[in-house]
Amino acid sequence: MLVTLASVLKKAQAHGYAVGAFNVNNLETAQAIIQAACEVSAPVIMQTSEGAIEYAGMDYLSAIIRIAAKSSIPVVLHLDHGKNLDIIRHALRSGYTSVMYDGSHLSFEDNVHRTRQVVQWARQYGSSVEAELGRIPGKEDLVTVKRRELLYTDPESAREFVQKTGCAALAVSIGTAHGPVKSRTKVCLDYALLKRIRAVVAVPLVLHGASSVRSAIIRTIEQYGGAVPHAQGVSDQAIKRAVLLGICKVNTDTDLRLAATSAIRKALALHPEEIDMRGYIGVARDVMKHEVMRKIRLLGSADKA
Repeated sequence: MLVTLASVLKKAQAHGYAVGAFNVNNLETAQAIIQAACEVSAPVIMQTSEGAIEYAGMDYLSAIIRIAAKSSIPVVLHLDHGKNLDIIRHALRSGYTSVMYDGSHLSFEDNVHRTRQVVQWARQYGSSVEAELGRIPGKEDLVTVKRRELLYTDPESAREFVQKTGCAALAVSIGTAHGPVKSRTKVCLDYALLKRIRAVVAVPLVLHGASSVRSAIIRTIEQYGGAVPHAQGVSDQAIKRAVLLGICKVNTDTDLRLAATSAIRKALALHPEEIDMRGYIGVARDVMKHEVMRKIRLLGSADKA
């Protein structure tokens, strides 16, 4: 059943677990996500990025997720990292139960102004809004220590931001990064900063860039002719601790891409005669399903549907 982001995160916050948010780019990814969530009886956030919408189309993706949401578990249809206001309005009109407005690249004042506008739009449709304060770098960023400190979320600014915008959830920057190439060294989260933010911000907090980039999957990709240079992720222990300290939504995209890539490379290497894409894409779907189940259990949201 389709539900709002606010409803599932409110329950997660009250009971001390996090809800997994997984990016949908095609049919097989959506099938993997919903099959996994149903099997472990967990609420799930199925989200589409602007890139996925450009690739597959909002109507196609939302239709796939709506079919998935006919299951009995709570499903949030969420727009991830919306920066284009026209796309955000289209998503709301199309029945998305949640949208993220990412104004983290703007000044504090402009971020507040635009986020507040999106919140007003969303209320007209009974939808929730996730916002972001403190820029989470991407794989293309070379982030020095001083620059990284500037990108981190300031607790007092976060308190003021939530108060002025009325957003339902806030994505914070505490040390993660988007994409598989996160760092040449171990990714470390700033737990002290997270505690300070949690102490002054009442709404549920969101962790982006939280893929594990598991070494076993990387080895499979490399074994069958691929490479993911300098791949570092966030450890399972780090994610568990972040959830204990107040993170209620954890985004995962890279882990599913890597899982699918490893499965397809292996399948084609072992069966080079295969020309039926249902064979190797089906294998990728199964591997993604197991990765989603693993992440759901890690977040503590299994049996919470």
